[in-house]
Amino acid sequence: MLPLTKNIPKCCLVLDGQTILGHQLEVLAANGFDEVIVITGFKHQLVRSVLSGIDGIPVRTLYNPFYAVSDNLGTCWVARREMKEPFLLINGDTLFDSSTLKHLLSSERVYPVTLAIDRKRHYDDDDMKICADGERLVQVGKKLDMNIVNGESIGMMIFNQEGAEALVEKVEQLMAGPDGLARWYLSAIDELAGSGQVGICSVQGHEWCEVDDLADFAHAEKAVRRWRARQAEPVDVGEKRRRKCA
Repeated sequence: MLPLTKNIPKCCLVLDGQTILGHQLEVLAANGFDEVIVITGFKHQLVRSVLSGIDGIPVRTLYNPFYAVSDNLGTCWVARREMKEPFLLINGDTLFDSSTLKHLLSSERVYPVTLAIDRKRHYDDDDMKICADGERLVQVGKKLDMNIVNGESIGMMIFNQEGAEALVEKVEQLMAGPDGLARWYLSAIDELAGSGQVGICSVQGHEWCEVDDLADFAHAEKAVRRWRARQAEPVDVGEKRRRKCA
């Protein structure tokens, strides 16, 4: 993403007049979330400044003081005390249409953890690939054997109470290991999948994108402009369940 991210966190880059983080918060608010926690690191003051100008949904930040030497398993470790109830976890560079999130939230979820996935004809080395057996996740990772790959993670997943507790336990276990700082949080999901605790929800046909490079950034701007032009479907006001996102 250089030179765009030399002095600006990726989530603070502007697409169609709004930051990436702002777009995410708009969709979360439209889908009934009433609490969002943003884990910050690089230029955390700038992220807090951006959030101070956003209305419509309560947001708190947690600072990861070792962001420069850790991968995102460490990010989850910083937020582990917030994972005491059902919640949604999304990557900071995943953008999605409101209908995509609504589809995940309304899906039938029979596993403690449900990973949103998509499918396409070909997968590249940077895709977070998955192997699933029906609706059960078997493996997730970038280096899976292409012969078993049948989808990719979009960087969004939902946890029920059991799933939240299982994730915290696994994150603490992995962070205590010799390579904890170097691991992705999806390595924790991969291990939970090995014990049959993770399912999948396909969002194929719904729109999303991730921002990994300059070409992605250009594509994302067109996508969010199109999504924002649509009128989001209203959330059922009769639903009183509290929703939390990290």
